[in-house]
Amino acid sequence: MKILVTGGAGFIGSAVIRLAISHGHSVINVDALTYAACLENVALLAKHPNYAFEKIDIRDQVGLDAVFSRHLPDSVMHLAAESHVDRSIDDPVGFIETNVNGTLNMLEAARNYWQGLGQPETFRFHHISTDEVFGSLPSEPDIMFKEDTPYDPRSPYSASKASSDHLVRAWYKTYGLPIVLTNCSNNYGPFHFPEKLIPVVIMNALAGKPIPIYGDGGNIRDWLYVDDHANALLLVLKEGEVGRSYNIGGGVELSNLELVRKLCAILDRLYPRDGGNYADLITFVADRPGHDARYAIDSSRIHNELGWWPSVSIDEGLEKTVRWYLDNEDWWRPLLKRTGVGQRLGIKL
Repeated sequence: MKILVTGGAGFIGSAVIRLAISHGHSVINVDALTYAACLENVALLAKHPNYAFEKIDIRDQVGLDAVFSRHLPDSVMHLAAESHVDRSIDDPVGFIETNVNGTLNMLEAARNYWQGLGQPETFRFHHISTDEVFGSLPSEPDIMFKEDTPYDPRSPYSASKASSDHLVRAWYKTYGLPIVLTNCSNNYGPFHFPEKLIPVVIMNALAGKPIPIYGDGGNIRDWLYVDDHANALLLVLKEGEVGRSYNIGGGVELSNLELVRKLCAILDRLYPRDGGNYADLITFVADRPGHDARYAIDSSRIHNELGWWPSVSIDEGLEKTVRWYLDNEDWWRPLLKRTGVGQRLGIKL
């Protein structure tokens, strides 16, 4: 299969590409190389015969049309998006331009291409989204996000992703474009850009800096190892039912404080700190505006219909992640110099 992947220089997109190539697929990586992109994530594939890279912004309709015509993909995996909630609070317009208008451009490019081929039934447009579109959950453990949970986005980021989800469904209902859609929980693992919680904790800890936790640290998230997610995404692309959505979660709920303490304990063991434990660096800071209390994914549909289950436990995944950052300082150190990284964003209301 020849797959066009948008956002393939990002965290999840690069994991998908590495896995797809290992499975024998051909991949066209379409990425604008914005501040959070790292071609180093797929550097080992640069000369692979089944890999091609196109520097194209998904806001560029003409460029997208040309990529489809040039490479003739069998399917699309659309991951390109602005994804940091704090940045969306500071720059909501940029998130709408990329996540909404960019998705519109992708849908139109895919629809024109698909129709030009005679509307083959084997073509797929897989839109990768987030559980944040569903809003915030109460604390009761038996209440979880399902595929039919009403949308209730609370941030500019989640609103932009909810909008893109609705566009994808509309292009299926109106034009018959063969789509599948997935909504995932919080990902973690190697190559995670250093503005997100887990890499921030690791890097601040190693530098002896305060480890910031928003509010009281009680916000709960469902954590999913990125390689497990990549496996699920390729499975949905291949075997998912057209027009259907699938929730993908790790099945592990932790408060932010619990997560940070786990990371500190791993660092204490793998890279002991002079003069104390890493947990001593935990610092509570002003909460994020509109901070969702809890996310939890019900993955029953993908379990029952496609046979997917996460394979990496949270303790195994966190240790693998910490070890990767300890061993790959040459990857993350230069990224700390990029605009906004290491700064508190999303508080200028």
